[in-house]
Amino acid sequence: MEEKKTLIGLRPDEIRTITDGLGMPAFTARQVADWLYRKRATEIDEMSNLSLKNRELLKHNCQVGRYDPAMVQTSVDGTRKYLFRTAAGHAVETVYIPDGDRHTLCVSSQAGCKMHCAFCHTGREGFHGQLSAADILNQIMSVPEAELLTNLVFMGMGEPMDNLPEVMRALDVLTADYGYAWSPRRITVSTIGLLPGLRTFLEQSACHLAMSMHSPFHQERLELMPVERAYPLAEVLSLVRRYDFSHQRRVSFEYILFEGYNDTPRHAIETVRLLRGLECRVNLIRFHAIPGVNLRPTDERRMVAFRDYLSDNGITCTIRRSRGEDIYAACGMLAGKTEIPKSPKKG
Repeated sequence: MEEKKTLIGLRPDEIRTITDGLGMPAFTARQVADWLYRKRATEIDEMSNLSLKNRELLKHNCQVGRYDPAMVQTSVDGTRKYLFRTAAGHAVETVYIPDGDRHTLCVSSQAGCKMHCAFCHTGREGFHGQLSAADILNQIMSVPEAELLTNLVFMGMGEPMDNLPEVMRALDVLTADYGYAWSPRRITVSTIGLLPGLRTFLEQSACHLAMSMHSPFHQERLELMPVERAYPLAEVLSLVRRYDFSHQRRVSFEYILFEGYNDTPRHAIETVRLLRGLECRVNLIRFHAIPGVNLRPTDERRMVAFRDYLSDNGITCTIRRSRGEDIYAACGMLAGKTEIPKSPKKG
């Protein structure tokens, strides 16, 4: 039996190819898109302005592609970590972070990660598969807080630039008039600096960019992040400087501080030198200890001194507050290893 086509993640013209092929009226595709993205339908039966005949025909050939979280954990600080299993059976984690009027969802773009950054639990668990645009969008649509969300960050499991076609398809749905119609300024996409994907992203998307830096020195960054060998930070910065980040679009640099490794005045001075003249922000992040890693978090005094030096020298710098560490939901801690049920609800 031929596998059913998944509808979420498709553009109206792609939906029309399906509906035309099934002999439905031309306007049906726009109706289906409206049910998927505006009305957030979970099943085809909900599409009440389609005739019963056409709903049955669509059900026979397609599925919405929605599935519920298989598990949730709640932190003492209110952060919630959801575990999803994709249609391919991969376990992925999604983190909801409430903060006053701001409701942020941290979404995953891959099951696991290929990048092997030394400080990241996800990378140490290996790569298990790419997420489809439907898998990415389902995380956003299917958390209980979906209607509250004000911001999205692609900072969960995986490297977004290593799955760029599906990430860009998801971004299109999120920002297009036929989809969520969100401003790109509500979305931030992170990367460790995969230049081919980053170049495409900067050309084709207006979403914010978050760059993982973690050391301004080539050899030290290479020890932390193998990507530095193929795509050195100097080349990444050269590319980023070609784009305008002086108005609504932002670029930030994520910098995890490790005690005695990258938290010295020498590192602060070199960071200022590298970023001088670039309109950007540096987010200092606490290291969250993970099994098998000997790196240690920097103390508060050193973090403040690092922040103050950058700020005093013209680089906007903040210390990011850790959220969800007690449920392994903080930066670098997602792994998707929790045991989950075998049959999540699907639509």
